[in-house]
Amino acid sequence: MNKLKDNLKYHSVYKFNHSVDYIFIKSHSVIDLRYKILIMQPFIISKVLLFVFFLAGIFSNAQITVSGKVNFKNKGIKDISVTLKDTYDGATTDENGNYSFETTEKGAQVLVFSNSKFVEVEKPILIGTENLSVNSDLEEQISEIDAVVISAGSIEASDKKRATALLTPIDIYTTAGANGQISSALETLPGVQKIGETEGLFVRGGTGEETKFFMDGNLVNNFFGNSVPGIKAMDRLNTSLFKGNVFSSGGYSAVYGQALSSVLVLESIDFPEKNSIDLGISALFVTAGFQNVNGEKSKSFGVFGSYSNLGLMTELIKFNNDFTKAPESFGTNFNFRLKNKKGGILKYYGSFDTNTIGLQTESLEPNIDFDQTSLKGKNTFHNLSVRQKWGEYVVNLGSSYTFNSSFIHLSNTYENVEINPNSIEIKGNYFNVKGVVERKINRISAVRGGIEFNQAREITDIEISQVSFQSHNQITSVFAETELGFSNHLSAKVGVRTEYSSAVNQWNLSPRLAMAYRISKNWTSSLAYGIFYQNPEQKYFGSSPLNYQKAEHYILQIQKSEEGRSFRLEAFYKNYSDLIKTKVLDYRPIAINNNGNGFAKGFEIFWRDKKSIKNIDYWISYSYLDSRRNYLNYDQSLFPNFAAKHTLSVVAKKFVTDWKTGFNLSYSYASGRPFYNFQTQENGEYYLNSQGKLKDFNALNFSLNYLPNLGKKDSKAFTVLVLSVNNILGQKNIYGYQFSNDGLRSKPVLPSASTFVFIGAFINFGIDRTQDAINNNL
Repeated sequence: MNKLKDNLKYHSVYKFNHSVDYIFIKSHSVIDLRYKILIMQPFIISKVLLFVFFLAGIFSNAQITVSGKVNFKNKGIKDISVTLKDTYDGATTDENGNYSFETTEKGAQVLVFSNSKFVEVEKPILIGTENLSVNSDLEEQISEIDAVVISAGSIEASDKKRATALLTPIDIYTTAGANGQISSALETLPGVQKIGETEGLFVRGGTGEETKFFMDGNLVNNFFGNSVPGIKAMDRLNTSLFKGNVFSSGGYSAVYGQALSSVLVLESIDFPEKNSIDLGISALFVTAGFQNVNGEKSKSFGVFGSYSNLGLMTELIKFNNDFTKAPESFGTNFNFRLKNKKGGILKYYGSFDTNTIGLQTESLEPNIDFDQTSLKGKNTFHNLSVRQKWGEYVVNLGSSYTFNSSFIHLSNTYENVEINPNSIEIKGNYFNVKGVVERKINRISAVRGGIEFNQAREITDIEISQVSFQSHNQITSVFAETELGFSNHLSAKVGVRTEYSSAVNQWNLSPRLAMAYRISKNWTSSLAYGIFYQNPEQKYFGSSPLNYQKAEHYILQIQKSEEGRSFRLEAFYKNYSDLIKTKVLDYRPIAINNNGNGFAKGFEIFWRDKKSIKNIDYWISYSYLDSRRNYLNYDQSLFPNFAAKHTLSVVAKKFVTDWKTGFNLSYSYASGRPFYNFQTQENGEYYLNSQGKLKDFNALNFSLNYLPNLGKKDSKAFTVLVLSVNNILGQKNIYGYQFSNDGLRSKPVLPSASTFVFIGAFINFGIDRTQDAINNNL
């Protein structure tokens, strides 16, 4: 404004002088100059008077100074914009919160204090002839983006606000050694044990049964395929089904229950990007499928099928197992999605699969040459979910159903004659239904509550004893939870869950509490506490009355997040009580009481960096675990045989555009796990006969992905060629030992193959993911 006034002054004087000069130049005749001036005097006088009046007008509109200080919590803050509303007059506060500016405005005005991090303040003022001093106190602007997020015990890959977002589908597919499996990729994260002989996620001293899986909020029973002891089953659900996940290694939400250690919550995609056809081929499997979606993305459906057979691979690679029937499986799944005009969405997913396997191993028993095991498995899974907003409320309804059948035939061979035939058949029906209602209180606060019902029926038939065991359980759960955002620096989550189980005929009550505080711009801290209950597994129920198993979680986390980098340090303590104890009865272990107990404590470090090394994405995780358990067949408190004290994972990825190739490496280390030789007494109870320690586990994995269509315009197909080598150095890892009935002889439990090589091609017609591949270091 001051510059504008100076310019007006300059141009006024210039016009006056220019007029005189013009008159002087025009009067170049013999007439005397003084005469000319005399003749022009009235004109000159009028110009002078006009100029004087103009200057008087300017000075009569005198400038007023408006100044003051802006505070937040009694402390001056910088970079606050202070302006007169609907004018260009204003200033920005300095380091101490002070501001000052001049204005020529008069009368009633509005002074506006604004900054994206604070609530905007408007103050009416009256500008007269004297300078004004106006101070203001600001309140923090509550924002979903700026608000601190509670993350103790949780790593999320679906919430875009999280700088620690991990393990999106592209991350999982490009983690060397994971083989595209969600569970295997999670083993590179802190807190998860590297277990190769059986399926399940073993988290922070917990067994595989202590982790539960959910799809769109609904319980997924039998997440892993059917298998036999010593061979790890694969995930049933395809990684590409999901847009993200929340993996909680402890202290999880009251919305979920019946898991002593952790939960994995998978979120399926809403709608595919466009119509597409997918093909996959390798020496191990053949897959094909398609997705169809309308232009408005309100309807879609898809079908997918796969067939796998390890027969050819057993000829190409040396396996540690002697297969009498190479693993073979067939699976199909289908889905549809519907979206209504009000934004509600319905999702359905259904699958069916079968698998067979046969093994022969050298026997440890006298007068027996070989032990033979064969498996026939069947499974079907259906998941339905509905999400709809009604006014201020969001309603989530869902249901899942699983049927699983596993038929295992056991026998021995002596001098090429089959002896001691036996079979075990297990059939299970599992049903889950859940309803959750949620309402936001403000931008970062919400309340939610709901009800859940689970039903499980299992029948176990054992041929040799001609006994059929049946178990039936119904669990009704009610839960409520509130997320409280006190400010962008402080938030809390308080929840409670109660359950009634018909199998134990009792109610339980599970309080949950979590808090987060932002220490500085990039550093946050989180604290979580909770009580968690879980029923004994159905297979352990007998005639003895049982109770819930219980675990208490205490978690403290410190986290630093910035663009391209994240660091997490987490310490935890988990106390177990009422764990079941077992004995052998009618050729199977059954639970006799809840006298077991235990604990798990330790700390974890996680670092992910996409910024420091050009075009390289890497993460490092380390876990330290101290644990003791007295449960199942343990006759004393022991370090669990499925846990390692020290676990380390390093994952690195780089995409070379000129070569159209992505290179991926991962290294896994676990200190030697203990092994125990338990023997059975005549009364069916166990005692520890001997024990030892395995050697350390080491595995270096490598994979590369070649994109031949990279750079080709108008390409109709997106192709990825994959080469993957697990345990490329051929380390002789051992997962444990099997013992003879008298405990005098043993043999190691080995991976199916010490080194496994996979070569395959995946082709998608319809969706070009080349740029995604480059951006995510495929």
